[in-house]
Amino acid sequence: MADVAKRAGVSSQTVSRVSNGHQNVDADTRDRVLAAMSAVGYRPNSAARALKTGRFRTIGVIMFTLSTFGNMRTLDAIATATAEAGYSITLMPLSHPTQGEVAGAFTRLSEQAVDGILIIIEAHILDRADISLPAGIPVVIVDSDAADPYTVVDTDQRQGARLATEHLLALGHPTVHHVAGPPTSFSSARRTEAWRASLEAVGAPVDEPLVGDWSAESGYRIGAQLAQNPAVTAIFAANDQMALGVLRALHEAGRPVPDDVSVVGFDDTEESSSYWPPLTTVHQDFSAVGRICVQRLLAEIEQNAAAAGTTIVPVRLVERASTAPFAARVATTP
Repeated sequence: MADVAKRAGVSSQTVSRVSNGHQNVDADTRDRVLAAMSAVGYRPNSAARALKTGRFRTIGVIMFTLSTFGNMRTLDAIATATAEAGYSITLMPLSHPTQGEVAGAFTRLSEQAVDGILIIIEAHILDRADISLPAGIPVVIVDSDAADPYTVVDTDQRQGARLATEHLLALGHPTVHHVAGPPTSFSSARRTEAWRASLEAVGAPVDEPLVGDWSAESGYRIGAQLAQNPAVTAIFAANDQMALGVLRALHEAGRPVPDDVSVVGFDDTEESSSYWPPLTTVHQDFSAVGRICVQRLLAEIEQNAAAAGTTIVPVRLVERASTAPFAARVATTP
């Protein structure tokens, strides 16, 4: 540190402030110090820093699955936000969404010296109704029913399903059929509840939802079943991947989209605008979810500012070419 200070023409305290990411250093001085660090090969000793400050500048992330689009986008945003804040992440994947697995991962991360923990479990904890964690370390949970004991961040799943269902009803369709996600998923349950409530609010018929597993293959299987029913004119799929499978099944069955059947998805994946036809879908801001999670956790770590309760990130409907008025279908029907 003394060598860096001498080379940069600053005090050792200034070098310390730069190495610790403090903001009270002007840009020119910071650049000069960073250049001097590079020239002499100086790297802060994280272990020594942790002993001095009591912080490890590492966040643990517990996840049930890496396979879903939402989880991966959220994790990507978390990684970016933590890096920008000068933190790193330690990922702890789970094989099963159980209280025992979560508690075990929590303990292992605590032993690996993390400052706080983010938990991304979009599935119900299978062996109990809620999450129970040891006290003493800051925690933020994504997409859960943990409610008041913890800080929770989620997108507005119910509002998204309402927007999708009401959009199809506004186009004149007599009802909307639903391709649901797995019943273990919080997101799927909320979307199904809101779809059902939206139909009941206007007195529209409510057929039982057909359950998929988030994959395009399950959407294709269910879509082939729905395609055989001529009364099906509008379908809301609980994610874009299942909607893709539905589109393929409808095309193969000779039921053109949107002239004969309108389809809406959920997520607004990068590829959804390239489906044929381009997919009307609900946009979720996964980047905002990740940023807010990190902000909430760092506030608790650095300022002891815990904020129990749920923060909801808004969604919006993106209208594309996969939906059309019911009247258009009637006009083209022989």
